[in-house]
Amino acid sequence: MSTTPDAAAVRAALADFTDPETGRPLAEMDQLRSIDCGPDSIAVTVGLTTHSAILWSQTRGRIEESLRSRFPQVPSVSVTIVPHDRPPVKLGQIGIEAKCVIAVGSGKGGVGKSTIATSIAIGLARAGSRVGLLDADVYGPSVPHLVGLTGRPAIDQGKIVPMMHAPGGAATQPMPVMSMGFMVPPGEAVVWRGPMLHGAITQMLRDTLWGPLDYLIIDMPPGTGDIALTLSQALPLTGAVVVCTPQDVALLDATKAIAMFRKVNIPVLGMVENMSFFVCPDTQKRYDIFGTGGAKRTAKDLEIPFLGEVPIQIPIREHGDAGKTSANFDDPAARPYLEAICTRLVGNLAAAHASRPPMPSLPVL
Repeated sequence: MSTTPDAAAVRAALADFTDPETGRPLAEMDQLRSIDCGPDSIAVTVGLTTHSAILWSQTRGRIEESLRSRFPQVPSVSVTIVPHDRPPVKLGQIGIEAKCVIAVGSGKGGVGKSTIATSIAIGLARAGSRVGLLDADVYGPSVPHLVGLTGRPAIDQGKIVPMMHAPGGAATQPMPVMSMGFMVPPGEAVVWRGPMLHGAITQMLRDTLWGPLDYLIIDMPPGTGDIALTLSQALPLTGAVVVCTPQDVALLDATKAIAMFRKVNIPVLGMVENMSFFVCPDTQKRYDIFGTGGAKRTAKDLEIPFLGEVPIQIPIREHGDAGKTSANFDDPAARPYLEAICTRLVGNLAAAHASRPPMPSLPVL
């Protein structure tokens, strides 16, 4: 004779499930909002933060699978995810309210770093996270063009009001974007020495009205200059993502970028291989124009997560040129590659949180 599980049994079955952001058991922060049990159904409502929005579907599936395995006698199991508020704290002397600050860098120019940085920001925002995008590539700011923003930011009581981009998807609010490209007339070169560069980056971080963020994505200048040192001194970075192409010369430079990040104590969260291959739209034949698998092998050798590959695709280039990078996530050919990178990035962060001692509870105000 089968028995009907009660709420306590369901809660016990979910005892090992942790919040992706904090690594704490869901029950500890009252994130198991409701549990309704009957002979024919189990319905659970779980609160998760927008920081892990891109993992909500995956987390819901894991919980449902666990409950079906634990209570096979119950025909219907459903899990609903609702937002759970956990406000960010201010980081360092800069005072940015962000849970994660991720720098996207490369060892050399021309590998599509800005496209990948912008795509990561848009992908996380479309999933429902609160994301800001800082274009720290002062000498070649291309983020404004990639997201179709022009004009000069307003100043409000001495603070810079960032430009806003609507990423679409599940995003409930526009994504703030800041770049030197908004400050300098098109076609005008920025010729600065290190101290001026340091001051500009610090000002864009400190004086921009970012608002509370789950992620601040920073598009770094190419190479191994002193911007990484500036960032490491200005605020605690969660880590860096390194973008490269498959050929050996690009991998050599990417390895130098990884060494640079490690030298200034910035964890490397993973590598992305851009321009991995090209599939001819007429014949569907694959061409490995720059070689293949180089970044994946390098990541394995350096014990760094491999976040994924992005092929050469005409729509990705067209959308970027048109200032509509968000449209890549509406393209069935491009979306899987870009979403996979975002999902693996946040999934790796969640795994790291789960393996560390739990974050302390915030005081209830």
